[in-house]
Amino acid sequence: MELQRQHLIDPAICIRCNTCEEACPIDAITHNDLNYVVDFDKCESCMHCISPCPTGAIDSWRAVAKPWSVEEQLTWDDLPDDQEGDAVEEEDVDREIVAMFDVAEGKDRAKIIPPKTAPKPKLHLYSRNKPAKAVVAGNYRITDKDSDTDIRHIVLDFGATSFPVLEGQSIGILPPGEDEKGKPHHIRLYSIASPRDGERPNRNNLALTIKRVVDGDIKGVGSNYMCDLKKGDEVLVTGPFGQTFLMPDHPEANIIMVATGTGAAPMRAMTMRRQRVHPDAPGKLMLFLGARTPGDQPYFGPLKKLPKEFIDVNLSFSRMADQPKEYVQDRMHKEGEKLAELLKSNNTYVYICGLKGMEKGVEESFAGVCAARGLDWPSLEAEMKESGRYHVETY
Repeated sequence: MELQRQHLIDPAICIRCNTCEEACPIDAITHNDLNYVVDFDKCESCMHCISPCPTGAIDSWRAVAKPWSVEEQLTWDDLPDDQEGDAVEEEDVDREIVAMFDVAEGKDRAKIIPPKTAPKPKLHLYSRNKPAKAVVAGNYRITDKDSDTDIRHIVLDFGATSFPVLEGQSIGILPPGEDEKGKPHHIRLYSIASPRDGERPNRNNLALTIKRVVDGDIKGVGSNYMCDLKKGDEVLVTGPFGQTFLMPDHPEANIIMVATGTGAAPMRAMTMRRQRVHPDAPGKLMLFLGARTPGDQPYFGPLKKLPKEFIDVNLSFSRMADQPKEYVQDRMHKEGEKLAELLKSNNTYVYICGLKGMEKGVEESFAGVCAARGLDWPSLEAEMKESGRYHVETY
């Protein structure tokens, strides 16, 4: 029996951000309250949906004798195995997928390129069916106690379990219990906030930055579960995930980081990596971080203590009493001369992380900064994406 390759979305790691459905030019992707799915009869394998996906859930494929229907996919909790039939060589599958990327638009292909000097990440070592177990080594509130924004710094210790990660990757957390339909809760993904050698150097642990989500009487399942954990509690972990939002690992790299809220997590990991390994690196670090107030800003205290010669920290606050609202894009305009100078270098890398609504404003700021100083931002942005120097992870 001859098998076909079917494009699927992994429901276990999909965060339902809708980027794939927005990116599909022929409406081959749809969703319900449970899953996002690909219609086999409509999909033309153009690959436009692959690069925008922040978790890689969209980049899933199965060998099938009879393609799974949309209706079947909408009920899944996990991806099925390949169907029985003639074996499909993985090498052939790899060639097929690479060929699909080659015919996609250049800008889409460019988005998925990691920095050339970033090491190759380990991926999908642990799944829902075979998760890793970690123990909570600490859970600390890192916003003011009087703030409505409860953000936690949570340290997970993996003991003797190997769980290798790189700055810019994420892990999945399995909240216990079931949803209102009696099914296990979906995996929740969180960016790693510590460098590859651990929150504490040379320890088998990592840190997460998690905001407690409460909307009226509705509480976020994953965030409240994590924020309520006590030292010594056991957590089931999947992953690691992410192979593009990786930092360049050479000291000459200039790194521009733009984030809001818990988008600070990967920026903290990258900053700590540079501080530990290349504290006197010739490459410059420039950070733009936004919050409502200093009390709402995660890691506000430690950020203020970082040496200015090591990193140029630019904080912006949008809800300060008797002060005009300032967002990260406003601060970027104020520091336009420094930004433009860095953007002229082929050794400069850009990382943007936070709420999806920030992305447009940040890109407009880059465009404005460049236009005012004789730089062609559309061409520069395209070149940076093509060479793996421009990375966006919004949600």
